[in-house]
Amino acid sequence: MPPAKWERVAGAVREQIRSGQLKPGDKLPSIAALQELFAVSYGPVRAATLGLKAEGLIYGQTGEGVYVGDPLPPILRS
Repeated sequence: MPPAKWERVAGAVREQIRSGQLKPGDKLPSIAALQELFAVSYGPVRAATLGLKAEGLIYGQTGEGVYVGDPLPPILRS
């Protein structure tokens, strides 16, 4: 069974963070941009961001956007 849409989005963002494509302090694309990029609706993107926030990988700044966490959780540090 293929992964749920939100898992696919979260996994892709997680991998970009792990690989260094996205670094601590980098701003993530907007929800609308992520919806377009992954061809999904609002729900899966929202679920993915909530999951990544719970993992400590990203955080939101009200009125500004969502950013890669700094410092990264120990599991993702080199």
